[in-house]
Amino acid sequence: MKYYIIAGEASGDLHGSNLMREIKKQDSNAEFRFWGGDLMQEHGGEMVKHYRDLAFMGFVEVAMNLRTILGNLKFCKQDIEAYQPDALILIDYPGFNLRVAEWAHEKGIPVHYYISPQIWAWKQSRVHKIKKVVDFMYVILPFEEEFYARFDYPVEYVGHPLLDAIEQFKAQDEGLSTFLEDNNLNPEKPIIAILPGSRKQEISIKLPIMLSVRKHYPDYQFVVAGAPSQDASFYESFISKYNDVHLINNQTYRLLHHAKAALVTSGTATLETALFQVPEVVCYKGSWISYVIARNLIKVNYISLVNLIMDRELVKELIQGELNTKNIKHELDLILNDPKKQADLKSGYQELADKLGGGGASKQAATSLLKNLGKHS
Repeated sequence: MKYYIIAGEASGDLHGSNLMREIKKQDSNAEFRFWGGDLMQEHGGEMVKHYRDLAFMGFVEVAMNLRTILGNLKFCKQDIEAYQPDALILIDYPGFNLRVAEWAHEKGIPVHYYISPQIWAWKQSRVHKIKKVVDFMYVILPFEEEFYARFDYPVEYVGHPLLDAIEQFKAQDEGLSTFLEDNNLNPEKPIIAILPGSRKQEISIKLPIMLSVRKHYPDYQFVVAGAPSQDASFYESFISKYNDVHLINNQTYRLLHHAKAALVTSGTATLETALFQVPEVVCYKGSWISYVIARNLIKVNYISLVNLIMDRELVKELIQGELNTKNIKHELDLILNDPKKQADLKSGYQELADKLGGGGASKQAATSLLKNLGKHS
């Protein structure tokens, strides 16, 4: 069968690649055409656009790039129609994907949505559009099944794909000494990982603040996780003022596996860090206008997936004005030096993993998708 997949972000590329791998195991004739990234490309098929050309963050940034977004949307519809897929698979990325879903539904193309948009956080009214235009929804957070049930829309909880991705990585990792040697890192100093996000806008805002505490930790080495969507040269203006801050590219899981603590931008990375059992401080800051708009629209108490799943503040969130050198240092001191804080995080992380259930999310999603395609035909 022919599958057209749209993933607009780095996390979507990861989950899309794992889904493609599992689909190929169950459908030996699978053909793919997709919007995604390098990980999806490894599984073959034709990449239409890379997610690095699609990611716009915040209300202001979206407005400024509206012409590009609308052009991409028009092109995408034409490309799907020319390809005539047996199934359209949408991965998160709601601003774009829900518009594509509405059009595809009208064209009679089966719409499968893998990884629900976070409509439980804001824009809950989108659930009515989803009910109308999405044939099958596969969710990865345990509370999402209950959320959709409140709107009389049955969805399938398949588990969280990060559990598989991280376990698969750990089984193949070559160890700390190899990691240090490969990246010319100091074996005498523990690592503090800096994960500033994947988009230029968020990196430019948050990375300088995250690095501002560097001088307070001479016994540690700070290592920045470079996003695969950005060139190493982009980070130079931020790290060049420090003679002991390192940048590594395309090795975020290796970095987290060997880090003592982490400063992490909000998003999927907060959950990845927790599943690697790394004590973390969550950092968020956007443009002032985007923040004010979001604050008035968001309907949840937390911004990190860790705290949302746990329904309590397990990891500290420093948001907007709270994200400053003084507060980062205070929280970093706690997770590095306070035994009670470290014990609370360790037990909380285990509880988090238990809440997410067992592995096999990508396999379950592929199995359900193929089964539902049979029902739809």
